[in-house]
Amino acid sequence: MSDSQSKVKLTTTLGTIVIQLDAVKAPASTANFIAYVNDGFYNGTIFHRVIPGFMAQGGGFDTSFNQKTTKATIQNEANNGLKNKRGTIAMARTNDPHSATAQFFINYKDNAFLDHTNQTPSGWGYAVFGEVVEGMDVVDAMAKQPTANRGMHQDVPKTDIVIEKAEVVE
Repeated sequence: MSDSQSKVKLTTTLGTIVIQLDAVKAPASTANFIAYVNDGFYNGTIFHRVIPGFMAQGGGFDTSFNQKTTKATIQNEANNGLKNKRGTIAMARTNDPHSATAQFFINYKDNAFLDHTNQTPSGWGYAVFGEVVEGMDVVDAMAKQPTANRGMHQDVPKTDIVIEKAEVVE
């Protein structure tokens, strides 16, 4: 099976999410995500930032809210033509366009303002590398969970939404 059609299954405390990755348009992001999945990195991590009507972010913190140590950053592939539409998964990053490591987010709606417009720090955008093909109801259920502040972090679900297991399924 070619990596260009890889799917990743996230088994969470709210249900299962299956993501179809796009290794053709986002080869670096896809390879990076699969490497973290195969290393078991995401097992036991939480969705630590959930904003209804915007996105759900995960892949960086364990249930004790310790930030996990990541691999090197990857090049931003937001100029690949893929858009931040409802149900797509994209790489999270800091203000540095090329700072993405393990964290990702799933869009709740079309977030065109996150799309690539130009190669300036403000225009780079966020690299989409796949989309939810099963379990969008689970992603939507996350948005119904009450959130609060936790340390310096906002929009943290009061009850942990844990990725119990992440695995490549095809």
